[in-house]
Amino acid sequence: MEAALAEELGEIALQSTTMKVHNQVPGGVHCSGHLTDAYRINLHSRIASRVLMRMAHASYKNENDIYDLTLAQPWEDWFGVDHTIRVDVTAVKSPLRSLEFTTLKIKDAICDRFRDQFDKRPSVNTREPDMRIVGFLDSHNFTVYLDTSGEALFKRGWREETGDAPLRENLAAGMLRVAGWKPGTVLFDPMCGSGTILIEAAQMVQGIPPGATRAFAFEKFNDFTPAPWRELKAAIKPNPLPAEPTIFGSDISGDMVAMTRHNLRIAGISFEVPLKQIEAQEVKPPTEQPGILLTNPPYGERIGVRGDSTIAADEMSVVFYASLGTTLKQRFAGWTVFLFTADLSLPKLLRLKEARKTPFFNGALECRLFRFDMVAGYNRREEAKPKPQ
Repeated sequence: MEAALAEELGEIALQSTTMKVHNQVPGGVHCSGHLTDAYRINLHSRIASRVLMRMAHASYKNENDIYDLTLAQPWEDWFGVDHTIRVDVTAVKSPLRSLEFTTLKIKDAICDRFRDQFDKRPSVNTREPDMRIVGFLDSHNFTVYLDTSGEALFKRGWREETGDAPLRENLAAGMLRVAGWKPGTVLFDPMCGSGTILIEAAQMVQGIPPGATRAFAFEKFNDFTPAPWRELKAAIKPNPLPAEPTIFGSDISGDMVAMTRHNLRIAGISFEVPLKQIEAQEVKPPTEQPGILLTNPPYGERIGVRGDSTIAADEMSVVFYASLGTTLKQRFAGWTVFLFTADLSLPKLLRLKEARKTPFFNGALECRLFRFDMVAGYNRREEAKPKPQ
C-alpha cells in the first residue's frame, strides 16, 4: 500500500506549510515536517499503520554498535522514567543472528541511559506501553524510531465486536483508494461482514477523520502542548450528509447485518446506509446507476454459513463462486467489481477474466485485489458461445 499511502500523505500535506513527502520504501513512506505534522498524519491517515519519528540512523557491524547508537539518544527529552516502554525490531537481510538479543540490547541502552541520569529505569510493558521504540535493520544500517501513534492506527476507536475474520480498517481504506472509489460514487459490499469497508467509506462521506475519537502516544510526550492538537481537531469540518444513499451492504448472516448496523452507529455515521440480509449470489444492483462493488469474500467454512454440512468446504466454494460469477455477469453490467482474496484461483472459479490484480498483504497472508470490468453485453457473449455437446 506504499503508493496509496504516498498519495494520501500528499493530500494531507496540502493542509500544512511544513510537511513534505519523500520517497516510498518497502513497507512505508518517508516524510518530514514539524511535530504537529505527525499529529496531523495520525489524525487523518486512513492507510498508515503507524507514524514513526526517526531518532537516529547509522551503519552497524554488531549488537554493540546498536547499543551505543541507542544509548546516545536523548530519550529523556521525549518521555519520563515513569513511562512504560516496549521495543520491537524488524529486519531485512540483517547478518545478526538473533533479533530477540538485538531487541534486548536496545531496551538495555534506553534503561541504562535513564539509570545513569536518574538512578531509575523505565519498566517494560509489552501489552499497553506508554512508549513504543522501533528498531529497523537492513544489511548495513540501523534506524531507531520513537512511535508517535501508540496503538496501531487501524484501531479507530469504534470497534467493539468483530465477525469471524475482520478486515483491518487501514487495509479497507487502502482497497477503497486502489479501487478509485470517492465519496459520491455508488459503493456496494454484498459480503459486508462486520461492515469495515462500508464504515471506512461512510466516514469519508461524512468527513470524520479516522483518528477523531482515539488517543495517541504523542499526547504523553514530555513537551506535548495540547493547543496545536486541539486546533487540528477543531479544524475538522463535517461534510453535508448525502440526500440519497450511495453506500449499500448485504450479508448472508442476519447477525452480521445487525453488527454492521451497530458498528456504523458507534463509528458516528448519521446518514442511512441501507443493509439487507441476502446471499451474495442472489443480490441485485442497489441503484440504477452503476458503481463499484468491493468486497472481501469469505473463505472455505464461512461460505457454508447456511450451506449443507455434508458438502466439503472446497466443493461448496466452487459452487458458490460459479453462481456469484453468473450473478455478476447477468446483473452488474457497467459496474466495476473488486474482490479481495487470498485465493489466487478466484477468477477461474468465477469464470471471469480480471482486468487488473493488485498484490496486498493481509498480515502475513499474501492476497490480491482482483478487478473485473463488467462491460454491458458480457452475458450475451457468454450465451453466444457454443455449448459443449
